[in-house]
Parts: sequence; C-alpha cells; structure tokens
Amino acid sequence: MLLPSEIEAKSLIPAIRAILAKKLTIEYKMKEEFVAKVLGVTQAAISNYIRGTRGDTELINKLSSLFEVMRKIDDIAQDLVANRVYTPSTMSKFVELCNYMRYSFIICDVHHKIEANIDEQVCELCKDNLIGSKF
Repeated sequence: MLLPSEIEAKSLIPAIRAILAKKLTIEYKMKEEFVAKVLGVTQAAISNYIRGTRGDTELINKLSSLFEVMRKIDDIAQDLVANRVYTPSTMSKFVELCNYMRYSFIICDVHHKIEANIDEQVCELCKDNLIGSKF
C-alpha cells in the first residue's frame, strides 16, 4: 500500500514538473537547461517532459484540464520566470498545490490507478483523515 507522499513523489510531482516544463519552455521561451535547474531535474528530463515521453500523459492531461490546478501552476510558473525559485512564497505555492490535490481527492484517483485492489475501508478512513485535517 502506498502512502499519499509516495503517490505525490511518484506521480503527481512529475506530472506538475511536466506541465511546468512545457509552459516555461514553450510559453515563456526559457532554455531547457534553466528550466531543469529551477525544477531540480536534468536537462534530459525536461526534454522528455516536453516530448511527452516522461510522466503519466493521462494524468498530465487530466491536471491540465482542471482550472484550479492550472491556476496554481500558472502562479508558480510566473514566480519561476521572475527568478523566485527557492523563495518561501514559491515553495509554499508548491506545497499548496500538493495539498489541493490531496484535499480535492485527485490523489485518490491516481492511487486507484496505481493500486486497483485497494480496500475501500482504507479509502474511507484516508478520506476521513484528509477531511478532518484540512482545517
């Protein structure tokens, strides 16, 4: 059984990086080397994200279609373009995005795709914990 943090690390964060890589290189005309540096991956990873050969394309497409997710990603992209890479504000925006994907249960859809045989009682307890810890 995967923990929420593992799902974020294995699926959600790479999907966010893929969206950011495309946005920063295509919309903002940034060099792959710089994008790699600000996202903490290699230039080859950025190239693969842009070509669509790295990351879960189905998840990337799903996240790209969600207004609130893209609003948060756009905000992060603007910070990265303004060279506010490792500032507390930008880091908190990444954390806020991950929390949003937890509390809106996007993470649950991803988890079910990875582990189709999850016990529904475990899902309900997890959801109860997420709801209870939100505020």
